[in-house]
Amino acid sequence: MRNLVSGLREEISLAAERRKQEEEAEKAAAEKAKNEKDEKTPSSQDPEKDPVPESSGKSRKNGLQLKSDEKTLQWYQQLQDQLDQCVDSFAGLANSKDRQEKKIKMDLQKAVTTPVSQISTRAGSQLKEIFDKIHALLSGKPVRSGGQSVSVALHPEALNFSYYKLAEKFVKQGEEEVASHHQAAFPIAVVASGIWELHPPVGHFLLAHLHRKCPYAAPLRPGVPEGASPEEGRRLLGYQSHDSAPEPQDNFLKRMSGMIRLYAAILTLRWPYGEGQGNHPHGLNQAWRWLAQTLNSEPMADVTATILFDFLEVCGNALMKVYQSQFWKMIIMIREEYLPRIQEITSAGQMGSFIRLKQFWRNLCGGTKSPSPRDSCPPPFGGRDSAPRISRNLPEPFPGKKPTAPRKIQNFPKVQRELFRLFKLVYFPQFLNVNLKM
Repeated sequence: MRNLVSGLREEISLAAERRKQEEEAEKAAAEKAKNEKDEKTPSSQDPEKDPVPESSGKSRKNGLQLKSDEKTLQWYQQLQDQLDQCVDSFAGLANSKDRQEKKIKMDLQKAVTTPVSQISTRAGSQLKEIFDKIHALLSGKPVRSGGQSVSVALHPEALNFSYYKLAEKFVKQGEEEVASHHQAAFPIAVVASGIWELHPPVGHFLLAHLHRKCPYAAPLRPGVPEGASPEEGRRLLGYQSHDSAPEPQDNFLKRMSGMIRLYAAILTLRWPYGEGQGNHPHGLNQAWRWLAQTLNSEPMADVTATILFDFLEVCGNALMKVYQSQFWKMIIMIREEYLPRIQEITSAGQMGSFIRLKQFWRNLCGGTKSPSPRDSCPPPFGGRDSAPRISRNLPEPFPGKKPTAPRKIQNFPKVQRELFRLFKLVYFPQFLNVNLKM
């Protein structure tokens, strides 16, 4: 054991020397770029301070990204293009002045949105009825809604219209219902996941709506172009405006929290009555990708602590069970390396979200379990004897290393705690460069 510790110490000294050289090189490059910029900028120029942060030419800060991942941006744009094409495909029905077509549009919208509104208050058997009703409608079968028969076969553009409105309603429930009642994320997500598996366009449009309202679900680091107005800048960051009045920060964080929780729950759950032969259309491999990309990005004040806490509280249990020791390594690194970076940019008035994230880490390492879907869904989805199926279609986060069962950190002997600390110092720089394919 002493030889192992000695070997690790030698490796640390070499790693520390390499990191020091890299930091000096980055510092020199940054100073050179700053001097060049100062030479080009007239000394008489005194621009007004813009409350909205402008996009920076730098792509990294202290090894972390300041801009969104290029592949994530391409994925985001692809989803937005699909959503726009969908809107164009049912423009005739949406803009029709014909009385009969107007009635078809209203009946379809009511048929897909009313069941989703009822999900959070329904027991398990009734959830199945709601799921079956939505599935039947999207499959072309007539369903009863408002005392009359409704079917997508009544209009050639009705199916795409129903896809769009259903996806929009799922996201709205996350923005409103889940934001106010966190436990509602699981029953809503299990239905959304099941519909997504059977009707893939709904899932694609759900993601597009979600990214449009909550860019941090991609995750994107919204860049505000130079010269943009404060209103435009806040809109790109996810804020809403009512009568030209900016949205209060508490309301903004509440909405982001609800949508992130719904997204995390969808990543975790599968419809329990499905055939289960294929992979989850958007499973835990995407959860690991989201977490890796978020931790590879420079944190944003108030926002990062909020969404990281919400995401881990919802799907941390599933990640822990599947990734095991790799998950615990990530948790330790968050505490030792990422939390201090968040604290540096957090003002006194923004400490609430940071304290919640820090307390979550303490509880997790102290033996408190992260919430499980089985504790949050009504029977037959939850309870002791059954639970929604958790997606396991994911690659190894660290290929070639077989995960082992985690142990409680407070029970580590002194030498093991020392080894854990040395491991963190040596391997954390490599961990920050994890870039999983979507």
